[in-house]
Amino acid sequence: MSTHPFQPDSAPATVTVFASPTSWIESAAVAQCHQVAALDGMIHVAGMPDLHPGKGAPIGAAMASTVLYPFLVGSDIGCGIAVFPIALRRPVPERLATRFPDLDRALDPEQDADDPAWAALTGDVPAGHVDGLGTVGRGNHFVELARIGTVLDPEHANRLGLDGGDLVLIVHSGSRGLGERILRAHTEVHGAGPSPDPAAYLARHDDAVRWGSLNRRLLAARVAHALGAEPTEPIVDQCHNLVEVRDGRYLHRKGAAPGDGRDVLIAGTRGTPSYLVAAHAGPEANHSVAHGAGRKMSRADALRRGRAKHTVEELRRTRAGSLVVCGDRQLLFEEAPSAYKRIEQVIADLVDHDLATPVATTVPVVTYKTPDVGSAPHAGRRNERRRRGRP
Repeated sequence: MSTHPFQPDSAPATVTVFASPTSWIESAAVAQCHQVAALDGMIHVAGMPDLHPGKGAPIGAAMASTVLYPFLVGSDIGCGIAVFPIALRRPVPERLATRFPDLDRALDPEQDADDPAWAALTGDVPAGHVDGLGTVGRGNHFVELARIGTVLDPEHANRLGLDGGDLVLIVHSGSRGLGERILRAHTEVHGAGPSPDPAAYLARHDDAVRWGSLNRRLLAARVAHALGAEPTEPIVDQCHNLVEVRDGRYLHRKGAAPGDGRDVLIAGTRGTPSYLVAAHAGPEANHSVAHGAGRKMSRADALRRGRAKHTVEELRRTRAGSLVVCGDRQLLFEEAPSAYKRIEQVIADLVDHDLATPVATTVPVVTYKTPDVGSAPHAGRRNERRRRGRP
């Protein structure tokens, strides 16, 4: 762990990176942490073991300040991961992979008024933002059917109603354009500078956080119905791109999950387990834990190296025996397991620094990224959107 003493507000900002010397931490990511620490009002920057460089600010970091900086949270305000129990009689991956709905196609309140997934919506849509409802998005977002693998803390798992072999839906998605709109409204006037009206920004920010949580419920409901199961309430739903007002300070999290007594799903890759953990991080870690394995390759590097190392079919059927539903070949390479750090090392670093206790692993069965354009129903919808000039 690279560490400096935690200082009061009057002292220079400190930086702590919670990783072992053998962990894959790029110097550029550490440099970004120190750049952030130099900002006016900054108090402490905590880098998680999944730390990696971002656009202007590190990803996998929690940053406490007396000043609110919207760019530290970024555009996907409200992005997070939720876990939903699901009961299926015969979870055969090859059959289930063909039944996932087209999660690039948004739910239309008028055309899809009879869709049973709407039952997940209670109250109004935050900010009235109906664009993209029920869609998962690109990048590292996904919906995954997974099986509970190794139960590491049986008592805690039992409290969550989980046992080895149980099935869950894991949903990783954000605010689908709403957060981007909020950030753009700030940066067009103030760039990377602080918010001149934190209360107004936070009101819009909170809408995006609520929207992201609602959308994860809609996505889970759409998939559950398509797979012939009843939707359930999430047992975990934690946002990892947000600002929290804590102890009179602004705690910015960019790819860092709340770690103060929460249950958090820390995502692995499409071909490796994820970990459900009980988080108990203190002030030195800005009350935060990692949100995933963290990239070790840029998308361009992953695409170049992946094409030389893997075939498309190798990436669609993983070493874990799971299937990846993705019609976007470039995205398959960009999101290859080899582009990410070892999730086991990330978890070990959290444990070694007493930030979290593993509860159980989840093992992928089917991971959905984009519609499979090879199947007739999805291909037809994709071609229709292209004819209409839509992406």
